[in-house]
Amino acid sequence: MSLCVCGSGFEFNHCCAPILAGQPAPTAEALMRSRYTAYTVGNLDHLERTDTPEARDAFNRLDAERTAAETTWLGLTILRVVAGGVDDLTGQVEFTFRYRQHGNTHVQHELSQFCRENGAWLYQSSEMNPKALPLRVSKVGRNEPCACGSGKKYKKCCGVV
Repeated sequence: MSLCVCGSGFEFNHCCAPILAGQPAPTAEALMRSRYTAYTVGNLDHLERTDTPEARDAFNRLDAERTAAETTWLGLTILRVVAGGVDDLTGQVEFTFRYRQHGNTHVQHELSQFCRENGAWLYQSSEMNPKALPLRVSKVGRNEPCACGSGKKYKKCCGVV
């Protein structure tokens, strides 16, 4: 038995193989992992089968076949999962994957949207290189209480230079 290429740490036969064979993915993350695995093994039917109708319309099979044939897949890393559990109707999975193509190694960062239709998780869309929300910075006055909670004035605590 070999470990699944999706990086879950589970054996392929107990991880992505059943989903690639047509079993519904239990979570959005499991579907994401199986879709990565589908690219690595060239199972483009799984990609189409797990697309929403809108995503399926945008799917270019010839381009996907060419990409799969020219690419060595080097690993998937799940960065963040929002919802997408067994009882959810929608979910997000943020991830990166590494690959080698034409002698160059690349990293791609994506945030994918998933939805559940008729009990099955489906891929909806993806945003490449998602941007984090901007940080809101507020200026603390010298004579205001220090934000660290010490009870001292800012100028006598963390504001000391």
